[in-house]
Amino acid sequence: MIEILNASEVAQARHTGALVADILQTVKSRTTVGTNLLDIDQWTKAMIIEAGAESCYVDYAPSFGRGPFGHYICTSVNDAVLHGLPYDYTLADGDLLSLDLAVSLGGVAADSAISFIVGETSPPESAALISTTERALRAGIAAAGPGARTGDISHAIGSVLREAGYSINTDFGGHGIGSTMHQDPHVSNTGRPGRGYKLRPGLLLALEPWIMSDTADLVTDADGWTLRSATGCRTAHSEHTIAITDDGAEILTLPEHARQ
Repeated sequence: MIEILNASEVAQARHTGALVADILQTVKSRTTVGTNLLDIDQWTKAMIIEAGAESCYVDYAPSFGRGPFGHYICTSVNDAVLHGLPYDYTLADGDLLSLDLAVSLGGVAADSAISFIVGETSPPESAALISTTERALRAGIAAAGPGARTGDISHAIGSVLREAGYSINTDFGGHGIGSTMHQDPHVSNTGRPGRGYKLRPGLLLALEPWIMSDTADLVTDADGWTLRSATGCRTAHSEHTIAITDDGAEILTLPEHARQ
């Protein structure tokens, strides 16, 4: 299903996107060496409930996962890159943590992910991974607008990732979003310009470049959810929800300090 939102629904999406961004930034600010992933999940749960929102993850049970996810946020550490199921792990100095969060508020969902290094140690490889996904995300957003096609976004993202020397996995990528978290169209992290679905005002997309430092192959954890690099290398993931408008792409999940 490809859903086109009306003006009031897009306005609601702004509120949802702001909530997602604020929760992620609050969690990031609280996360230090010694923080447990299960604590992060509980912080997120409390903020979602306080806002009167609903988790898109707790009851989520797609074909690629093992039963309902059962948690409120994805916490992917080091070689984990997507769908990281929170578990009893205490973060160490230099860990690379990716947080992915989707919530629904007022009937409209928003989805965002950030990656950052915990503590004082900043391994250059980890910093480069994060920077590359953020640059690729900006390129994808810049390529989005009415009349553009999903292939234009995919090409822009893939060009940044490939030029930085990373391989690209196409099993998972961006997607439409609206009244539900995952919708068509699929937005791959690589593609050909001029191809794919033609973007229209009112379309919401969650764009999410992610990479692994020396492979494009994934393995699934015994938990049935967490996806890791097949070689054990480090990974990073960045994501924003955007709305296609008459003037271009509006980022709905910007942190408060970056909003106009």
